[in-house]
Amino acid sequence: MKYAVPAAPVFSLAIAGSEERFPVNRVFCVGRNYAAHAREMGRDPDREKPFFFMKPANAIVQAGAGEATIPYPPKTANFHHEIELVAVIGKGGANIPLEQALEHVYGYAVGLDMTRRDIQLEARDKGRPWEFGKSFAKSAPIGTISTVADVGHLTEGAISVTVNGEPRQSSDISKLIWSVAESIAFLSEYEALEPGDVIMTGTPEGVNAVVPGDVMFGQVAGLAPIMVRVEGA
Repeated sequence: MKYAVPAAPVFSLAIAGSEERFPVNRVFCVGRNYAAHAREMGRDPDREKPFFFMKPANAIVQAGAGEATIPYPPKTANFHHEIELVAVIGKGGANIPLEQALEHVYGYAVGLDMTRRDIQLEARDKGRPWEFGKSFAKSAPIGTISTVADVGHLTEGAISVTVNGEPRQSSDISKLIWSVAESIAFLSEYEALEPGDVIMTGTPEGVNAVVPGDVMFGQVAGLAPIMVRVEGA
C-alpha cells in the first residue's frame, strides 16, 4: 500500500528472555486507583467507579535497569512522577467476564505515568479534558515485560520510586482499588480490547515533581526495575 505521507512508526517494548518485542497499540490509564493517592488529589475514592484516560502510542519510552531519558516537557512548571504496575494485553475481547479477564494478560512491567500536573489540575478544575496534562509524547517510560508464563499474575508486592536515591512513592499493589482483572472487565464493556493494548493500573500516594537532571528508579516486586533521567527541554 502506498501512503500519502510516511506511516507512523511502531512503538514496542522488550520482552524478558525473548528477541521478540511487544507492539504497543493503545495506552489506557486507570485514574485514582489507590485510595491514598485519590485523597491527596482531593477526591473521595469510595464513591467512584473506575475511570480511564488514554496516552498515545508515542508516549512509550523503553526503560530498564540501564538509564533511559525523557525530556522535560514544554508549558509546565510542575512535572510529576507516578509509578505504576503495567499490564499488557495479548488477547482482545469485548464484555470480558471478570473470571476470564486475566486470560487476556500477556505480561506485566513497571511504568511511569509522567504528568504535567499544573496543566492537568487547571483543566480538571475548569471541567476540561486532561489531554495536555497527561497525553503527550514520551510521557510513559515502561520497562521490560515479564510474561505471565514466567511470573504469573501479580496481586501483591511492593511498588516504589526514588528520585536521586531519595524515597518518593512506596506502597503495595494489593492496595489497588480496582484489580487488574476488574479494570480489564470494566474497560471491555465500553471498548473492545485489542492485542497490543497497554493498561497502566494507577499510582499510589507520594506523587511529586522532578526537574532536569533528576533520576527516577522505579520498582514493582518480581519485575525488572526501571531507571529514567529527566533531561532539559
